[in-house]
Amino acid sequence: MMSLRGRIALLLIFAIVSVVALATFAASRVLLPPLPEATMEPLASQLHILRRLAETNRVAALDAGVTVAGSPATGVEESGMSRFLARALERTGEPTTAVITRSSDSPVLTASLELGNGEWVVTDIPDLRPPSGGHLALAGWIVLIVLGSTGIALFAASKITKPLELLENATSNVGPDGLLAHIPETGAGEIRATAKALNDLSVRLKFAMESRMRLVAAAGHDLRTPMTRMRLRAEFVEDEEERTKWLADLEELDVIADSAIELVREEIGGETLSPVELGHLIHEVAEELHEVGLKVEMPPAVSLTVAAKPLALKRALRNLVTNAATHGGGATMEIRQQGNNAILVILDQGPGIPEELIHQVFEPFFRVDMARRRTLPGAGLGLAIAREIIERFDGTITIANRQPNGLAQTVMLPLVESTHGVFSLT
Repeated sequence: MMSLRGRIALLLIFAIVSVVALATFAASRVLLPPLPEATMEPLASQLHILRRLAETNRVAALDAGVTVAGSPATGVEESGMSRFLARALERTGEPTTAVITRSSDSPVLTASLELGNGEWVVTDIPDLRPPSGGHLALAGWIVLIVLGSTGIALFAASKITKPLELLENATSNVGPDGLLAHIPETGAGEIRATAKALNDLSVRLKFAMESRMRLVAAAGHDLRTPMTRMRLRAEFVEDEEERTKWLADLEELDVIADSAIELVREEIGGETLSPVELGHLIHEVAEELHEVGLKVEMPPAVSLTVAAKPLALKRALRNLVTNAATHGGGATMEIRQQGNNAILVILDQGPGIPEELIHQVFEPFFRVDMARRRTLPGAGLGLAIAREIIERFDGTITIANRQPNGLAQTVMLPLVESTHGVFSLT
């Protein structure tokens, strides 16, 4: 599909070429050479006068510059013009044999009229034909119009679509935190206005996100006090089964509050991006989960470096591996390089997720079966938190069902090259 700039440029080119073409056509009509009746016939009448003068008063004719020769003028005969002149002479007087020649060393045409006694009246005449190479000149004129129109149209389209380019660049450069990069407020008035509006939007968006994070942290923190009171009261419930249910629900609320507070700490914390050995980090996660009794198979050692906040990335990977080990009966991991990316695949042998629900897996508090909420631990935030963290580091995560059963969680992170603490994308 053609871009807006291309369409504007084509419209301008069509408009300019059309106007110039109409102007050229009008000018060509106005500047047409005179009709033959208005040019050749007056010339034929003058030649008749010179011929009669040479016949009646040879001395006067010679004094007037008329040349009388025994043969027509030498040169290449212009047969078409000779016939045209002969017809003009016939219309304006007595029919006379006429020959028009062109000399090889002169662009001037020469007319020779027979006197009837073996002599010829020879005189120069103007060349009334269009200049040679007219088609090439017209072609050059058209090419010049098209090239000039194209250049002007592209320049005008670029100026017209400049604010739209700012919008496109701003949206394509949205950072992992969802904020717009600052745009210089320079250039034409419309461009400055667009840049200022985008910068103001970025400021308001940043303020709104920070307010949201503060609200989440405050809500998670404030939940602790009533949950503590409820836990104390639950201890006095005499029915043991009912007390156990109360304590389990309170434990789940505690996990949700801790997840929210931890996510806010990682979002606004001072930890900076640094090179992280993905293979080493996933081995640490596997060892920690193995120690708490989860079935996790260690992946082969692979040295792949990514740019991330180590604690945040470790938390995201721990959530994913825990999800596979808890709901899938065990986790198997594969690490490999694919182009300029590191690929981590976490496999399990669980029941999988119905295809009609798999697009919801990253939604907070999502559960395939609410009955599993009472039998398996967790608050339903692990995958949502993992995706937010991974996308913050320019990575992606996808989840797909395996055949005949199980899930495949695939994490892709861009590789970096680290040199003395400075790293860059490969």
